[in-house]
Amino acid sequence: MKPHFHLVPRNAELPYLCRQHTLPNLGTVWHYHPELELHYIIRGEGVRFVGDNISSFNAGELLLLGENLPHMWQCDRKYFLGNSDITAEAIVVQFLAEFMGRDFMLKREAASLLSLFERAKFGFVVHGKTKKKVVDLMRKSVAVEGLDRLLLIMNIIHILAGSNELTQISMGWTTHHINSEEAYRINEVYHYILARYREDITLQEIASVAHLSITSFCRYFKMMTKKTFKDFLIEVRINHAKRMLIEDQHYTTEAVCFECGFSNRSNFFRHFKHIVGCTPIQYKQQYKLIGQHQENHSPDFCIVT
Repeated sequence: MKPHFHLVPRNAELPYLCRQHTLPNLGTVWHYHPELELHYIIRGEGVRFVGDNISSFNAGELLLLGENLPHMWQCDRKYFLGNSDITAEAIVVQFLAEFMGRDFMLKREAASLLSLFERAKFGFVVHGKTKKKVVDLMRKSVAVEGLDRLLLIMNIIHILAGSNELTQISMGWTTHHINSEEAYRINEVYHYILARYREDITLQEIASVAHLSITSFCRYFKMMTKKTFKDFLIEVRINHAKRMLIEDQHYTTEAVCFECGFSNRSNFFRHFKHIVGCTPIQYKQQYKLIGQHQENHSPDFCIVT
């Protein structure tokens, strides 16, 4: 699907932005922008979409997203029910690749930064000690301004450039600029899938949302997402299943199967193992063991969901 261009609301005189926000949810529009972005989830959970990747997210996750890499965080249903006691919270740092000046980026000392920015076009999950250091600096950057903020951002980038605790998210993505009408159409399709993934969505049904014939829609969707509609829908369902399995240990795999839109247990197990690499039961057991390890040992040790 093609993303919607987003104009980052920063001061036109400053090529960077730091903010901490609390909102009912984290939005519903798949978008991109020329700024690189560090995004730390303080509170919230759901499914995130980065480039051609669909994965679960929860509190404590830190991502580095490169310039023009499409992304969106789709919070769970409870964040859209109007309950003021349930909110999402995040710290966001955004900056242009040349925010320190074009001449500076041409210096030999900046080579590692250019390499980081190029690799970040696929997106990274930041882990371990690197995550702890970067999050501490992000929190400080929100509270200061001017030179102090600039120095903190430079320090963050320096830490990331020298880290090996970065896991690539997307396998590859090319951003295509589109008009507002096209952006509206693909987001309508996208929202329809997310709202009804538990149901049996037919090709005729989803094609009508895009105002296309079935043949045209299949070709269009594959071109935009690098996935068939069926594969995309299965990935959405599996990632919601992962969330259910780790949020409530009392859910049976059969209950999760039907709640996420699968018609039978064997089909659910087959797709889950293909995408996740283990069965739902194994995934649930792994998370339980890791949760016990977190309580007894390191607070930064976690399963990648």
